[in-house]
Amino acid sequence: MNLRRDVFQAIADPTRRAILVLVASQSMTAGAIASNFDTARPTVSKHLQILTECELLRQEQNGREVHYHLNPVKMKEIADFIEPFRKFWDDRFNKLEAIMKQYKTNK
Repeated sequence: MNLRRDVFQAIADPTRRAILVLVASQSMTAGAIASNFDTARPTVSKHLQILTECELLRQEQNGREVHYHLNPVKMKEIADFIEPFRKFWDDRFNKLEAIMKQYKTNK
């Protein structure tokens, strides 16, 4: 049985978010990614495996090296899911700000 990992659990980890930021600008090998962290390479490899299983990263074999690329389609799916919540909270904070300004001017 092949269990799918939850993408939101994957991006909840700060190391995995840092990996996504690194790979966003250019593809990188596991070794190049690992060199940016003070953890053991197998730990970084596990993070890469999770991000790949969630389809946030894609692997491309170049000879003996595997390069990791950001999957922009999956990132857009996440952004599209979050957008209504962002709008909801922006509206709430704007209303709160208006109330606070009104209160301040009435003092």
